[in-house]
Amino acid sequence: MLQAESTDQSTIVKNQSPIVNRFTLAFYFQALTRLLSSPARFFSEVPQDTGFIQPLGFLIASALFFAGASMTTLNDNRLIMGGIWIVNAVVMPIIMAGISFIIMTMSMGKRVTFERLFSIYAFATGVTLLASWIPLFVWITEPWKWCLIVVGMVKGCGFKWIQAILITAASILVLVLLFWSLGPLIVYLRH
Repeated sequence: MLQAESTDQSTIVKNQSPIVNRFTLAFYFQALTRLLSSPARFFSEVPQDTGFIQPLGFLIASALFFAGASMTTLNDNRLIMGGIWIVNAVVMPIIMAGISFIIMTMSMGKRVTFERLFSIYAFATGVTLLASWIPLFVWITEPWKWCLIVVGMVKGCGFKWIQAILITAASILVLVLLFWSLGPLIVYLRH
């Protein structure tokens, strides 16, 4: 019986459409299902030459849902806040992938392409955005996102666990320092 179940599972995985560089709603739901059911397998099966179209499409679709759902919790300025949330949800993974790419290149030499690293950030962020709109869920979804990024770096980029954890931690630190250093400028511009 165990052999039959294992064969059925491998047949399902083999029969799933391969991840090709084209974004469709079918791809979105397939990727979402695979990410939620087995993130390690999903990241290991993402092709090396994924490109930007699918990860960015996945991220934008999730950002649209996130912004739309988040607007239900507001009374005023819904469209402005929705636009800000969409831009933030799409741009922050690009910035974080860039920071991680720089840290990876400086510390380990170039191991993977920016496309590859961005795809991990985009898929991890996209799947967590679906629950991030719920008030106070950020305390659950942010650590979940960072765990998915570490798993993606290990399974999708071939990093060792310690390398992935250190690159992720350093990237978070650099981002916090970046925003902290921009604080006085923002205060100055507001006055």
